[in-house]
Amino acid sequence: MDAQGRGRADNIDPADQWVLNPNTGDYELRLQASAPQSGVPGPRRTVSRAGAAAASPRTAPGRERDPLPDNDVPGPRRRRGAPEEPLPGRRRTRTKPKASRAKKVLLWTGGTMAFVLVGVSAAGYLYLKHLEGNVQTTNVGDAGAKGFSKDEAFNILIIGTDKRTGKGNEGYGDAGSVGHADTNILLHVAKDRSNATAMSIPRDLVVDIPNCPTIQEDGSTKEIAGTPAQRFNTSLGQSERDPGCTMRTVKAVTGIPVDHFMMADFNAVKTLTTAVGGVEVCVAKAVDDEESKLKLPKGKSTVAGEQALAFVRTRHSFGNQGDLDRIKVQQQFLGSLMRKMSSSDTLTSPRKLVKLAEAATKALTVDTGIGKVDTLKDVALELKKVPPKNITFTTVPVRDNPADGAVRKTVIVDPAAAPQVFSMIKDDVSFTEVKKKAKKEKAEVAARLKGTRSAASEIRVDVYNGGAPAGSAQETLDWLQNSQGVTKSSQLGNADETLSRTTVEYSPDQADQARKLADLMGLPASAMKPGKSETNSQGLPAIVLTLGKDFKGAGVSLTAPSKAPEGIQKSTADKSVCAS
Repeated sequence: MDAQGRGRADNIDPADQWVLNPNTGDYELRLQASAPQSGVPGPRRTVSRAGAAAASPRTAPGRERDPLPDNDVPGPRRRRGAPEEPLPGRRRTRTKPKASRAKKVLLWTGGTMAFVLVGVSAAGYLYLKHLEGNVQTTNVGDAGAKGFSKDEAFNILIIGTDKRTGKGNEGYGDAGSVGHADTNILLHVAKDRSNATAMSIPRDLVVDIPNCPTIQEDGSTKEIAGTPAQRFNTSLGQSERDPGCTMRTVKAVTGIPVDHFMMADFNAVKTLTTAVGGVEVCVAKAVDDEESKLKLPKGKSTVAGEQALAFVRTRHSFGNQGDLDRIKVQQQFLGSLMRKMSSSDTLTSPRKLVKLAEAATKALTVDTGIGKVDTLKDVALELKKVPPKNITFTTVPVRDNPADGAVRKTVIVDPAAAPQVFSMIKDDVSFTEVKKKAKKEKAEVAARLKGTRSAASEIRVDVYNGGAPAGSAQETLDWLQNSQGVTKSSQLGNADETLSRTTVEYSPDQADQARKLADLMGLPASAMKPGKSETNSQGLPAIVLTLGKDFKGAGVSLTAPSKAPEGIQKSTADKSVCAS
């Protein structure tokens, strides 16, 4: 029993158990042995549970406490010169210290709280290490980023496999599946955290899967040959491909680099929904699916565990019973799960948060770049900054695969609409109307592009390669001089640093030249960096054009589309939609 429990058992105020020892000048915690007490109990003061959880007597500097076994309570201690303790069952008469009752309470709560805080910090550290042990990691080599930056935009590929792992999952997925990429969502979080885009990639999308170097358990690298015209889901599992191969396939198809991956199996849906106490879903009509075993009445329901998994796996109850309609249902479900996870009902419940932390870490396999629990926490906190109304769910624009003939089994990338969607994600353009950001960008564009343009022949520019493919600076120089009439241009090799985006740096008196160069290069207003120029080889001021990683080729515009193409499927995480 702790100090608080002993005090209550004996009708003694815990604050009154701190006794001043005149020989040492210290207050000491004196606990009486429990015994029946006579008389009517006096008034008891309420002591906070946190303040009495782990009381420890104040000890003089340099004086060490005797070690105690776990959960043992120190009995009455006698110091030299101090009177003996009375026998059990008798109350000792003592002279109360001159310190006020308020001061004693302060000593009690202050010392105890310090002890509790240290204990909580240690327990928190140990718990984080425990959670870290739950997470499985895969080294994907250079397919992803080495670490996570809280100051940049980031792309995470979320993969759901159809492997029959975990208790109770024997009847799901394809029998004997090696774990294909059954569900795939590329989550892009904007640099300023104002918005995010979750783009689903159909498992039946026909793509060319690139060569993939995979890192083996012994540290060696095994090259897995790519295959043309394959279903996207075979980018994982097939021929021993790992998630890094799926990441490389996404980049090959979309041009969007993938920084990290998170992979989960069937258990993830069951455990996460159970941890938060269920997720609300809505169906436009009653569902009774024999294959998935999903039974729901018309309207709203709360699903968790097996029923939640059945909801996201069901194909035959919605739309045309194909994978594209199932994707819409999954997006609606994920939006509802996001709302529930960020709700006050979840965030203010320690019990739910612990369950959620356990479920999430046990369900996930991630790349080594985010394999630490502290890093996963940072990822979650950055995502939490994005308002749900600005989290857009969409799907890669596709068309029926003409190679299938009359029987529609697979799809291909829509060459008309898809490039614009990919470009928006790559260039960090929101799919939702973020008014404040749009207003700011509009003002910046007006300020930077307002004014006259110089003739191409008047532009003096030095071209550097700051992350573009090798030879890009020379290619751009030839194009500017031979095709655009920018004859006062020079190619000066590699820049001092690598840039993610192409930039144009210029001094105020070169604004007209810079605007003309931006027009010729197809650069957005954000690429223009007013400030200072440099002195070229002739001793004249020259604009500095640095080709970044986004450079696509001389004459290829880098101006991102300002809005999504008409007709693409999209929804936002803040809205509840009934599956139909």
